[in-house]
Amino acid sequence: MFHPVSAYIALRYSTAGKHNSFVSFINGFSVAGIALGLMSLIVVLSVMNGFESQLKQRVLGIVPHIVIPQAMKEQDIQALPGVMASMPYQESEGVIQSRQGLRGVQLQGVMPQAMSEYSVVSEHLVVGQFEDLQPGAFRVMIGRALAVQLDIRPGDTLRVLVAGASVYTPFGRLPSQRLMQVSAIFDVGAQMDDKVVLMHLSDLQKLMRQPAGSVPQTRLFLADAFQYKPVLAGIQQLGFEADDWRSRQGPLFDAVKMEKNMMFLMLLLIIAVAAFNIVSALVMVVSEKQGDIAILQTQGLGGAKIMQVFMLNGLFNGIKGAIIGLVLGVLLATQLNGLLSLFGVPLALSADGQGIPVNLQWGQVVSVTVLSLVLCLLASLYPAIRAMRVQPAQALQND
Repeated sequence: MFHPVSAYIALRYSTAGKHNSFVSFINGFSVAGIALGLMSLIVVLSVMNGFESQLKQRVLGIVPHIVIPQAMKEQDIQALPGVMASMPYQESEGVIQSRQGLRGVQLQGVMPQAMSEYSVVSEHLVVGQFEDLQPGAFRVMIGRALAVQLDIRPGDTLRVLVAGASVYTPFGRLPSQRLMQVSAIFDVGAQMDDKVVLMHLSDLQKLMRQPAGSVPQTRLFLADAFQYKPVLAGIQQLGFEADDWRSRQGPLFDAVKMEKNMMFLMLLLIIAVAAFNIVSALVMVVSEKQGDIAILQTQGLGGAKIMQVFMLNGLFNGIKGAIIGLVLGVLLATQLNGLLSLFGVPLALSADGQGIPVNLQWGQVVSVTVLSLVLCLLASLYPAIRAMRVQPAQALQND
């Protein structure tokens, strides 16, 4: 337990460097380093959290959470944990062709009502609506990125070819194909915008030459896509196999997580370097205050209390830097887009052109602040042990 006397002396020593300009400089440098490192850590982690959250919302809004290769009973689906809804579903690799060229895409046969209610695509429609995808109308919905690449506008006609189905013609066996009208354009702001083409389920089944009455796949919408494991376990218990979103987009999210962790470690090194500047400052203070330490020992202050004095001294420097870094980091993170626009940085560089996404998580802020203080406390350990081992007689004789 820290003694109040130890805290009082440590507080006095934390300002004692004013009599020694070099010690004062080292103290100030360490405080500034901790503040800068913590501020950078809070801002960078908040931005990374924002991009990660945006990526989860947008990519997982268009990628199927779970696909079961066959139909399931509705009561079995409702019994699965975390499932919001389901719909009949079909997908296939295909090619679309316009006057400007052709692109390989993933064709998704969907039910418009379910997509309108449970897919994030409905929130990012630029033109059109899901209700335009009527059975037999042979209309498609494409991403804005794909529309720009192929110079397509709503109302234009595309040739859609399915790689997995073919028809016999006088010219030989050719991929199943049909002209379709572009009825809607979406802009999710993710990499899937130029890879996914949506159409009504029955239209895709006809294009794939599936026989009438064939059983489609089942697509599940989860309340939290990251809680997919209990759902998969429940599906397997019912004797079905399933394909989850991680098999398609897992490497992307793993890469984002790794990048976030590496940024955290690199910025933590800044705090660590600043924290260990405290070692230099405290070693100088210990050398300068050996006479004081000896007098305190002769007055009955034990070695443990002497150690506490210098550990608290280092901690006080850390608290100064942490408070400054915490305040600046939170202010900068919350006002980041305003500051960027003030300095003329184009916000169009962000994912949606409206600003850099920032997600300030207070639990994370508290954790990195406490971690910074722990590093400062550990950095104070060596000088504190040296102070504890000062011999009073020798110190008074040298003083």
